[in-house]
Amino acid sequence: MAGVRLTKKDDGILVLSIDRPEALNALNRGIVDEIDEKIDEIEKDSGARCLILHSDKNFAAGADIKAMAECDEEGAKAFAFSPTYNRLAALRIPTVSAIEGYALGGGMELALATDIRIAGEGAKMGFPEVSLGIFPGAGGTIRAPRLIGAAFAKELIFSGEAVTAERALQMGLVNRVVPDDRVFAEAYRLAGKIARRGPVAVRRAKEVIDRGTAMNVESGIELEAAEWAKLFNTRDQKEGMQAFIAKRKPEFENR
Repeated sequence: MAGVRLTKKDDGILVLSIDRPEALNALNRGIVDEIDEKIDEIEKDSGARCLILHSDKNFAAGADIKAMAECDEEGAKAFAFSPTYNRLAALRIPTVSAIEGYALGGGMELALATDIRIAGEGAKMGFPEVSLGIFPGAGGTIRAPRLIGAAFAKELIFSGEAVTAERALQMGLVNRVVPDDRVFAEAYRLAGKIARRGPVAVRRAKEVIDRGTAMNVESGIELEAAEWAKLFNTRDQKEGMQAFIAKRKPEFENR
């Protein structure tokens, strides 16, 4: 049965998967509502350290066009995925998209709402919306320019063409490209590395990066200095530095 799964792995790693293979894991209102429900679970999980988004064979081949075709303006607003994607982007833990196959339209925007993107060599990514008489409406016109610059974002959005993983890497749309059969393994390896770091420090680093990029340099550095200093009130800072001095692995307590 089609739906969304949230699986718990070792070391506080969670995996969110769309299971709609007959539609290349295309997104519809029901699927996105399920993602929203899973985000509720993730937010409540105090042991969560990193989230991987990975779906078998295809990441998400856009939105369900049949469900949108007859929408009017109000119907389009109700169909919009942005509120859920914003919640995903605002998660305190790091998030990694493991992209196999197609990540198009709303599927690409889903990947953009995560912190890091790893793509398989055969992946195809882009924003085909202009060929349907619309443009990306779930963060694509906002997040893509911030990630890859306005010129590359305009090329992708105006042309509606899908790009290869290698071209996406050149643009900065993805962090790395690996063989197709290694996509999840590479994402899991990276998530494991993140999960073993100081969880309080990682969470606060993500917050400072996200908030700081919306500030001027001086204000951002002030924010960084203040949040950095607060870490010296944490148990994890004491453990991390004491472990380094003693040449042993730290045992972080997430506090």
